[in-house]
Amino acid sequence: MRARPARASPATQERAGMPETDGSDLLERHRVALTGYCYRMLGSPFEAEDAVQETLVRAWRSLDRFDEDRAPMRSWLYAIATNVCLDLLRGARRRARAIDLGPSAQAGPDLGPPLPPDAFVHPVPDSRVLSAGGDPADLAAERDTVRLAFIAALQHLPPRQRAVLILRDVLCCPADEVARLLGVSVASVTSALQRARTKLRAASLSAEDPYQPMDEAQRLLLARYCDAFERYDVDAMMALLHEDAVMSMPPFPWWLRGRAEIRRALLSAGRPCAGARLVPCAANGSPAFAQYRPGPDGRPAPFALGVLILSGGLIAEVTNHLDADRLFPLFGLPGVVEFPARVR
Repeated sequence: MRARPARASPATQERAGMPETDGSDLLERHRVALTGYCYRMLGSPFEAEDAVQETLVRAWRSLDRFDEDRAPMRSWLYAIATNVCLDLLRGARRRARAIDLGPSAQAGPDLGPPLPPDAFVHPVPDSRVLSAGGDPADLAAERDTVRLAFIAALQHLPPRQRAVLILRDVLCCPADEVARLLGVSVASVTSALQRARTKLRAASLSAEDPYQPMDEAQRLLLARYCDAFERYDVDAMMALLHEDAVMSMPPFPWWLRGRAEIRRALLSAGRPCAGARLVPCAANGSPAFAQYRPGPDGRPAPFALGVLILSGGLIAEVTNHLDADRLFPLFGLPGVVEFPARVR
């Protein structure tokens, strides 16, 4: 933010338990929650960051007029963020996953033309949208509401219905608070929520194993996948996938279903992933890997961010997002990295 903010009233600062400041710290403490809200609304971490920045700028400029006796700061900020998101969604195309855009393909060299970046839901780092620390059960519930399939399903809802469902069912805001926030009646909120829930159920979200970073079985599965991938042992990789596993590569609408098709793709076109190295990370409440491939000079170069979905103790889905130039900086991943030689 560039402009100096207005000063919060002493009463507001006292109620917040903070010493007198220019008010920026009162707003910044809500950044992660706001980013999670805007990301669920927009399906893009880049647009969500822009929306949060605009929200905080508007709030900063109006902080001297904020009255906590009328509404909590959280509700006030969500009201501003909702208006920012609704403005951004006017005329925007619906973001989706590749599997939502058409039938599965067959393994082969032709991926078809790439689609514009705004056609797809993009992954987001867990650290940008999930609370740090806190109750493990609450964190597990948060992870479930940022998984890629859920974010894509939200995009099917009209923007206002989407806002109501997120505010009521994800953020657990009371109906009367949501009504005040949106400037509508409680009856309108209840009706919109019912319609949104019906549409979301029709999306038939597939079952996933909750990602638990400290779970030993999941850690072993991911370590075996990483090792097999880096050794380019395709048969070992296939043993870790579901029979009907899915693989996709945004921005291409092309996607594959089934171990047999994925195996053919990995063995075709001169073993395209041979020599790749993986760096573990986390995205959308799921395990993820940054993939580096040897560049023209033989040094590892950013190639893709792969998000994995686990189900039944195996890998059910791998989405390789190829927009490495934008995603790696977002995830704090280095553009240049030196790996130790693999022990064969």
